[in-house]
Amino acid sequence: MKSTTTSIERPMLRPTTKDLAKAAGVSRATVDRVLNGRDGVKQKTVNKVNAAIKELGFIRNVQAANLAKSKRYRFVFALPQSGDEFLAEIINHIRDAEDAFALDQIWCDVEHINENDPHAIADFLATLSPDETSGVAIMAPESPQVRDAIFRLQERGVAALPFISDQTSMDTDWVGIDNRAAGATAAYLMGRFCADGSGKIMVIAESMQSRDSLERRLGFDAELNTNWPNLTALPSLETYGDEERAETIISNMANNNPDIIGIYVMSSEARTPLSIIVGLDTKTASVKIAHERTPFTAAALQNGLLDGVIAQNAGHLVRSAVRKLKAISDRSMTHSQQERIRVEVLLRTNL
Repeated sequence: MKSTTTSIERPMLRPTTKDLAKAAGVSRATVDRVLNGRDGVKQKTVNKVNAAIKELGFIRNVQAANLAKSKRYRFVFALPQSGDEFLAEIINHIRDAEDAFALDQIWCDVEHINENDPHAIADFLATLSPDETSGVAIMAPESPQVRDAIFRLQERGVAALPFISDQTSMDTDWVGIDNRAAGATAAYLMGRFCADGSGKIMVIAESMQSRDSLERRLGFDAELNTNWPNLTALPSLETYGDEERAETIISNMANNNPDIIGIYVMSSEARTPLSIIVGLDTKTASVKIAHERTPFTAAALQNGLLDGVIAQNAGHLVRSAVRKLKAISDRSMTHSQQERIRVEVLLRTNL
């Protein structure tokens, strides 16, 4: 009887730099210079190597290369001086990220900046050197000074990206949610909850110079004006993180508008505005929507002080920032779907 043999299909090996050099018709030293972005290679040769990378499906093992060179990364998170529980959540996740990315030789530091002084922020960013800092994630209001300082950082070879609030309109190189969608979601919830009534909506922000608040307001107004004619959004109140100012302007708005039936807190910290509203002698709104999950907002949902929270995952924000900064430093790419920060809707029932 004729014997038969079964062949086992073996997976193709990952292409190497030697394969790249052969396919591009250049030396391995030239391939190494192209992969590491070093000078001294003609553009025509760079194009040949890049074409070979695409053809062979070459994926560089950045981690192994970095270990071989003992490369270390220091990423700085430039965060506001003022802040409450949401900022504390962010800092906790930054500490967790150091453990998660330890094998990649990544260290993370937190530096506090005066978010109300764009010149001071720009001065701080100017002190960051590529010799000591691999990258920086910046959480600050939009201003020409901050925007220009970010561009100068990048020119000096420091990876830089806006964090949570985009200051540069660099849609591919920042970390945060779609804030227009977040604002529109808040308006949709407000409209649903207030569907049987009519009146005004008090809108509270820390600063309208913050791009996230600006975009949330635009999304909120677009949805409310289009689909909920029974509701009118009042001008945005800016607290600037000052509790005394917040109490004054919120009290005045409530006293002058007895027909307020909803309150929307656009800033990331809802504790101070909502605590003030609860303490008012005047009738307070029955529907309240805020942003970001914190111990306070979670408890407020449970006890009925809040009706809904529009959130973004703080841990995902930090991990995405680290991955993006590393990718910029390594001249590599991140997975766009992995880095997409989703708008989350939290209610008492799904905490």
